[in-house]
Amino acid sequence: MNFASLEFTYFLLIGFGLYALIRNHEVQNLLLLAGSYYFYACWDARFLLLIWLVTGASFITGRAIGSTDDTRRRIRYIVVYTVFALTILGYFKYFNFFIDSAQTALEALGVKVNRTYLNILLPPAISFYIFESLSYVIEIHQRHMPATTKLRHYALFIAYFPKLVAGPIERPAVLIPQIEKPRTITEEFITRGCFLILLGLFKKVVVADGLSPTVDSVFNSTETPNAAAIVLGTYAFALQIYCDFSGYTDIARGVSKLFGIGTSQNFRFPYFSSNPSEFWRRWHMSLSSWLRDYLYIPLGGNRVNAVRTKVNLMITMLLGGLWHGAAWNFILWGAYQGGLLIVNDLIKKPALKGWTALVGRVLATVVFFQFVCYGWLLFRAKSFEQIKDFTVELVTLSQPLAATVARPPLATLLGVALLFLYDLAAYRSGRATFYRAMPVPVRAAFYAALVFLTLMGMANARSAFIYFQF
Repeated sequence: MNFASLEFTYFLLIGFGLYALIRNHEVQNLLLLAGSYYFYACWDARFLLLIWLVTGASFITGRAIGSTDDTRRRIRYIVVYTVFALTILGYFKYFNFFIDSAQTALEALGVKVNRTYLNILLPPAISFYIFESLSYVIEIHQRHMPATTKLRHYALFIAYFPKLVAGPIERPAVLIPQIEKPRTITEEFITRGCFLILLGLFKKVVVADGLSPTVDSVFNSTETPNAAAIVLGTYAFALQIYCDFSGYTDIARGVSKLFGIGTSQNFRFPYFSSNPSEFWRRWHMSLSSWLRDYLYIPLGGNRVNAVRTKVNLMITMLLGGLWHGAAWNFILWGAYQGGLLIVNDLIKKPALKGWTALVGRVLATVVFFQFVCYGWLLFRAKSFEQIKDFTVELVTLSQPLAATVARPPLATLLGVALLFLYDLAAYRSGRATFYRAMPVPVRAAFYAALVFLTLMGMANARSAFIYFQF
């Protein structure tokens, strides 16, 4: 069930109407849980059994860890659950990839193999809810929170539909207390929620879907385009993936606010970053903080020597790339991001003040954006051969530079300009709700522009949210 569909609109209106009529928060939770399972079943009902299995296993593990102070037993429990969870994730998401890679490696060594694959369907959202279940047992093991005693509360934490399919990857210490306590639907939550839903739809329908043909005309081409087309196509993909993913997150946060439940911010103006460290504090924040807290820091983080710190960075980003999908270009993208972080760690930045600091910041942001975009080329490319061909063309400029890409519709071009002004104003104000301080005529014109462009964007062909595949 796509957020940008009439089916979801009916689902949300009926669900919110029933929720608002119910006064008992435990009954509200049961309604949200039933609605979340229905939402998931609309994607693929067969995998409800899997989400129930993960929910039950992590709930029992959390209770077992929380019931003992014996360190060895606590570690044993968490190791068993981690192996269990990663085995499920590895089987459904990576089995064929590793088998194919092993067979290719053997053939390269001259060993004749009979190619075999299993017909494995990838369960929707598996990476997201597996990571959330791991967060839960780790947080209990680290004594950051107690084990929840009610299975229905924990089941709602895992399956809560606004964030289920594409995140944010919620922390249990943030979401479970909100599930356990009574909630009040306030005017503030409704108005903020409606704005986030509108903003998310605008990003998805107007910008992301409008840019999709431009991106496809470059990356789905059977021949290598010229350098100008590659650059435009890659810039378009940078905007498409940002608006697609942050648009989903905005809608998810807005929908959740309607039910009185706050969820995590996942993006904070990532393309205004001037270096890779800042970028990863602003892009897919729930995943990057998950990798930092549960992988990078346990590996030693930056508390070890300089060489080991760089190794830890590279391991973290490689696994972050692999999390996105079972393909070598995602691993290459992770290695590229790890390399950027390591180089950034080695560079000594000059201490600038006054206007030189502002100019330096702007220049660094523009230059770093080019590095971000090359990373998106690695991410979006369909094969290693395409990466090689595109990179060679960018370096050699062997073809005339007349760009041959599908032109985005007018609504999309206007939408990109409006989104840039909105993000810049929000970035400079430092407040997500800065628009409320606008003069009434300006605010009214802003809302009207969002609605008008969103209606215009309805003519764009719908495409699935990119992060649904992860």
